[in-house]
Order: sequence, then C-alpha cells, then structure tokens
Amino acid sequence: MGIFSRIFNIGKAEAHSAIDKLEDPIKITEQGIRDLKTDLNKSMQGLAEIKALAIRTKNDHHKFKNEAVSCEKKAMLLLQKAQTGQITPQDADRLAGEMLRKKEKAESEAARTGKELQTHETQVRNMEANINTLKGKVSEYENELRTLKARTKVASATKKINKQLSQIDSSGTIAMLERMKSKVEEDEALAASYGEIAQETKSVDDEVDQLLGPGAGSSDDSLLALKAKMGLLGDGSENKTDGSTENKGTAGV
Repeated sequence: MGIFSRIFNIGKAEAHSAIDKLEDPIKITEQGIRDLKTDLNKSMQGLAEIKALAIRTKNDHHKFKNEAVSCEKKAMLLLQKAQTGQITPQDADRLAGEMLRKKEKAESEAARTGKELQTHETQVRNMEANINTLKGKVSEYENELRTLKARTKVASATKKINKQLSQIDSSGTIAMLERMKSKVEEDEALAASYGEIAQETKSVDDEVDQLLGPGAGSSDDSLLALKAKMGLLGDGSENKTDGSTENKGTAGV
C-alpha cells in the first residue's frame, strides 16, 4: 500500500470517528426505519410481481392440462368415426396421431408450468414471511423510537435539573444572605444617623417657631413691642389729645 493510500485511509477513519461523535441516535434510528420502510415497499412490489407470475403460470398449467385431455378425446373420437365408417382409417390414424403428438406437447408444457408454479408459490410464501417479519421489525422499531424519544426528553430535563442542583452552594447562598442583611442594617443605621444630624442643625429660631406655633413673632407684634419700647403707647394720651382737639374744632364751628 502506497503512502498516499495510507494517509487517505487514516483521514477517512478520523472523519468517520468525528461523524460518529456528532451523530444523533434518534436521527440514526429514524433513518434506519425509513430505510426499512423503503425495503418493505420494494418487497411488497416484488411480492406483487411474483404473485402475478404465479397466477399466469397457474393459468398456463391448467390450460396445458386441459389441452392434453382435449387432444386425447379428439384422437379417440377420430378412431371411433373410423370404426363407424364416417372417415377412412388412414385419415383417422393420421389425425389421431397429430392429436396425440399435441397431447404429449401439452402434457410436457403442463409438467413444466406445474414445476414453475410450485417454485413461484414457494417464493410467494417465503417473500410473504419475510415481509411479515419486516413489518414486525418496522413496528417494533417505531415503538422503540417513540420510547427512546420520550426517554431522551426525560433524561435531558433530569440532566438539566440535576446539573442546576449540583451547582447550588448552600454555604455560599447563606453567606450572600448574611451580606445582604448586614448591608440593610448598615443602611438603616446610616439613615438614622442622618436624621439625628438634621435635628442638631436646626436654629434657635426654628426651635422657637416650632414651640410657639405658626403666627408667633409676626410683624404686628414686633411693631407693638417697638412702640412700647419708645414710650409711644403710654396710657392712651395721644388718642385723647387728638380727640380733644377734634372736639374744640367742632365747638368753634
């Protein structure tokens, strides 16, 4: 074997190995069933053809047998007519001889077609048995394929679930929850701290306003306080002076 042939064979073997790894058993089974059905169809066609041949052979066999019987009867009738003087003995012997030769030939054909008929009938029985076996195999493989598909789905789903379960780290999950809890507590503490700082930064005025309520320390109160400080409010003399002046003016009028 040459070096190139060896390299080709090695490459072919590796290619087949790679293909085997990529092949799907379900697809292979489906293709096998399709091939079996193709063979079954061809066998059915072959069975129909051999049955048709057997029927023709059977008809020929019966025809040759009947022909042989008919030729013998005709020969006997010719000899009987010669005895009664209806035909001459010479014609009777000549024609009866022809009928006997035809009888022999018909019997020979009947024997031949009889053997062929036996052969065809044996072929039909064998082919029918093979077809029934092939039908049973196709049905069996189809049932197995359905089971295989169902098992494949269950196995695939189970594999995914088990894979997910196998990757679950309980200790890691607990640690993650603890970190989340710590983070939440830290955020809550930080929020409370900001609230306390906001309380501490309030001014005194804000605190007074909060205690006195809205309206306390308005501009009117400030004005009255200022007049009292300047002594402008007094005991109401200003108002009285204004009133007496007003009265005097009225009297003079």
